[in-house]
Amino acid sequence: MEKREANMAFTLKDIARQAGVSLATVDRVLHNRAGVRPDTVRRVKETIERNAFQPHVAAAELARGRARRFAFVMPSGPNLFMQQIQSYLGEMSTWLSARRLAVEMVATDVFNPAVLAATLESLAGDFDGVAVVALDHPSVRAAINDLVDAGTNVVTLVSDVPSSRRHHYVGIDNIAAGRTAGTLVGRLVGPRRGKVAIVAGSQGLRDHAERIFGFSQVTASEFPQLDVLPVLEGRDADECSEHLMMRLLGDHPDIAGLYNVGAGTLGVAKALIDSGREKQVVFVGHDVTVVTRRLLLQGVIDAAISQNPGHEARAAIRVLLALARGEPILSEQENIRIDIVMRDNLP
Repeated sequence: MEKREANMAFTLKDIARQAGVSLATVDRVLHNRAGVRPDTVRRVKETIERNAFQPHVAAAELARGRARRFAFVMPSGPNLFMQQIQSYLGEMSTWLSARRLAVEMVATDVFNPAVLAATLESLAGDFDGVAVVALDHPSVRAAINDLVDAGTNVVTLVSDVPSSRRHHYVGIDNIAAGRTAGTLVGRLVGPRRGKVAIVAGSQGLRDHAERIFGFSQVTASEFPQLDVLPVLEGRDADECSEHLMMRLLGDHPDIAGLYNVGAGTLGVAKALIDSGREKQVVFVGHDVTVVTRRLLLQGVIDAAISQNPGHEARAAIRVLLALARGEPILSEQENIRIDIVMRDNLP
């Protein structure tokens, strides 16, 4: 089925042209007025359905004035969860067109504060709203504040910068997610003593830092038999995470649990498998991707803390649109739920 791109506004004139009728005829069909032949009614309605056209939404948006542009600042590199968010945004093209919205993806190194800040600064004046996977760093905070001061609506996505003047955060409660992971690791390891490894992308990412905090809270208070090792930072990269994990497994033969805070899951899993310890170490990770799905089915990963990428994509757009219109944000609708996914309940 052919669909128009997100930066093109589909109008009643387009419906009339495709159906081969006048604009007045389209108006009669939409308002169920008499005087239109049945086959013409059918042709107009088929054209509307084929293009997923929503005339009342489109009319309202046209009345509001110019089209709006949103930018999504996303991590560069093969982060499967972030790719899922981008894919869901692509699937929203018809919905976006009906509301005269254009969305542009901006890939950057979110682990480098100078690069991320420069990317945000480069967007000033070009977009009505910006959603950013943010690093909690003074230069990034300053860049967000500058965008807000210049009149751009800013939403943090997945990872927050709460000390900035961003308008809203879209994502899960990451401290609760970390506590959930800690409880899973502790209960699955059971009474045996041992060490627990943590692999993160970067502790400068607020979501990773909060997950680690929540995980450490639970393990320290409820599972004193477990000794949590210093955090490894693999920058969400498979190769780097694999190298770090292989070295850690060699140094600590008594590792009983593993918490992978972000991406790089395939590299961490490969280190476990290559060391022959994938059945000995309780492994809890994040997000349901093609990689984590396979590893869950193989029994390498015991559980994944999941957040819905489609919900996050839609929520970010809805929040930016509400901010642009000056409308209230429906907090209950935009609340992102934490799910626990295991092999037996894979969606």
